[in-house]
Amino acid sequence: MVVRVYDVGEDPAALERLRQLATAHGVPVLGVPAFYLRGELLVGYQSAETSGAQIEALLDRSLAGSETGTVMVPLFGSLSVHTLGLPLFTFTLGLLDGLNPCSMWVLLLMLSMLASLRDRRKMAVIAGTFVAVEGIAYFLFLAAWLNLFLAVGLSRASQILLGGLACAAGMINLKDFVAFGRGISLSIPKTAKPGIYAKLRGILQADSLVAALVGSVVLAVLVQLVELLCTTGFPVLYTRILTLRQLGRPAYYGYILLYDLAYMLDDVMVLTIGVITLSHHRLQEREGRWLKLLSGIVMAGLGAVLLFKPDWLAA
Repeated sequence: MVVRVYDVGEDPAALERLRQLATAHGVPVLGVPAFYLRGELLVGYQSAETSGAQIEALLDRSLAGSETGTVMVPLFGSLSVHTLGLPLFTFTLGLLDGLNPCSMWVLLLMLSMLASLRDRRKMAVIAGTFVAVEGIAYFLFLAAWLNLFLAVGLSRASQILLGGLACAAGMINLKDFVAFGRGISLSIPKTAKPGIYAKLRGILQADSLVAALVGSVVLAVLVQLVELLCTTGFPVLYTRILTLRQLGRPAYYGYILLYDLAYMLDDVMVLTIGVITLSHHRLQEREGRWLKLLSGIVMAGLGAVLLFKPDWLAA
């Protein structure tokens, strides 16, 4: 268990957080010391027999009552900040985010086209550059959302808005499991796909390795822009959850770096397998459906937590 101590007299953000907790728990008068644990706020301390006993009872309480804050993920089981801890939760969520079908579709398409060169070194360098640039762009994307939420503050209205949007995005992904690509879909727009194919052909037909690498960098940036609908949900949810933990800026950036590395790990594994086997495999609709199901369940689950159990995320 991690114990954090805040001085509300010296830290305006801590004082604002205490006000928000007091409002949420119906506490009319602020006071110190104040203890927030297991989703409950205790203000004041009378004696070891009264207030002390209350604190001990809350510390001894089983986390079973927090099961509403646990997201069940196929193949992964329960996904919870409490059970995993923030570092492992960060890594797991980043890993799940990296499995989004938009990113996988482009990478597998690139590898299948590069495999025709029959040159593993060139294939690894070009596709590796694409993955690295995507990772850098995604870190900047995460940092932008993090700084936005740090500027906005810990408002309940933002949690409700994001929770509702996450639930809606999760339901759309779940719909795609049943009716893939029909109706509203959080996927790369069909109008953008010809441009991606053209960029890939340009890389394949480049006169030099330098020209191919430049094309790979341009494609990576383009893909990040056009697949925003696919990727926005997870980073927005994660950075909002991260700011609820009230950490220092170095810790915030350390965690989004960990998230980004986990996000890239999926692509690195696919890249490694593709280069070794010279694979021509492309993402099939059946595989895309399962990836949509997985991301839909996690996104809707975390959205529901933001709506109905926000204190679980901040504990």
